[in-house]
Order: sequence, then structure tokens, then C-alpha cells
Amino acid sequence: MFQVIPAVDVQRGKAVRLYEGDPAKETVYFEDPVAAARHWASLGAGLLHLVDLDATLGSGTNAAVIERIAAEVGVPLELGGGIRSAADAERWLAVVDRVVLGTAAVARPELVSELVERHGPDRVCVSVDARAGKVAVKGWLETTEVLATDLAADMHERGVSELIYTDVARDGTMKGVDEAAVAEVRAAFPGNLLAGGGVARDADLDLYQRLGLQGAIVGRALYEGKITYPRTA
Repeated sequence: MFQVIPAVDVQRGKAVRLYEGDPAKETVYFEDPVAAARHWASLGAGLLHLVDLDATLGSGTNAAVIERIAAEVGVPLELGGGIRSAADAERWLAVVDRVVLGTAAVARPELVSELVERHGPDRVCVSVDARAGKVAVKGWLETTEVLATDLAADMHERGVSELIYTDVARDGTMKGVDEAAVAEVRAAFPGNLLAGGGVARDADLDLYQRLGLQGAIVGRALYEGKITYPRTA
């Protein structure tokens, strides 16, 4: 079953979407992220993808808002953004269903192995965020020399069962999906694969399905009603 997962990105206490990950290019969709989460839950969301953008950039935290969502919205939650240590992960695994590691997977891959072993693969997900095939870290402000495909393959070897691939250059742009890039990551990672970045229409979701992905994380196209939601096929 292909799953469309709404993204609730939180910056300075509001539910926003960024253009190409640039914190200065934000569009506010909900003044209260809890209302955004409730909205998608009311439409039948089976999972919400939360990102603390301020924690990702090291400019603050939206912990109180995320805790409210966890307490008030009865939908499974995964959380990414600034989770770069075992202590960070343990703190959030007491609140949400799954943590998403990005920068830490590059800087401290052994942490991924440790958390998967301690908590199981269902509670630890890795986000491979790439620009022109190379992994971006630290809120996408830095592009490394690590290939997205190499990181994806390494994470599989470390026991990660579900991976999120994001095309940074297309995220929030609604320019459409880069089929070749997604196909390369699909070939490198045999587990469950979710993707996002550039989704603009139902045809992009159809493409993900044809490539054998298990789901898509969607933000702007979902908030602006450009795709069918809930999706029945």
C-alpha cells in the first residue's frame, strides 16, 4: 500500500514550507502546527512527518509544539531535525513513534547502528537529503562529498529498514520529481523507501509507485491542494 505522509515542518512556532530548504524563503500554512496536524489527522493520515527546522539549523527549538502535537493528536508521529546524539534520540523516542536521523547518519553512522540495535528498526529512520546526488547536512546548508547512493547502501547494512530520500534542490518547489535520482536510490536501498522533494501532481506519486517506493512525504503540494488526498490507490 503506497502511503502519502503529510509533512508538518515547524519554524518559529508555525507550520511552514521552505523553498529549496532556505529558512529565509518560508510560506506559513498554519499559525499553529497543532492545527495542521489535526487537519491531516482528520483526513485520515496514518503517519505525520514532523521536522523541527529551528533545531535542524541550531537556531532554537520547537519542542513544546511537538510535545503538544504528540499529546493532542492521535496519529503516529516521526520526528526529524537536530537529533544528533543518543540522548537526543532517547528523549524524543519517549514522545514520538520514530526518530529520523539525517546529519548524524553522515557524521556518526555508528549512532545509527547503536539506536537500531537498542530500539529496533521500526523506531529509527534515516533521511538521505541530497543535492545533485551528494548528501546535504546541517539543515542542508552544507553539501558533502558523500554520494546519496553510498549512504543509502551503508544504512541498509547497518540495519535501517526504512529510508527517506529528499531531493533538496526540488523541495518546496513543486517542479516535479527527478526520476533518475530516485531510481538510483531505489536501486541502492532494498528496504522500504519514502521520497519527497518536488512533488507537484498526482503523476509524481504515480511515478514513485512505478519505481517501487512505499510512500511519499509531501508538503507544499498537499497544503495547496495540488494532489489528491486522501489517496486511495
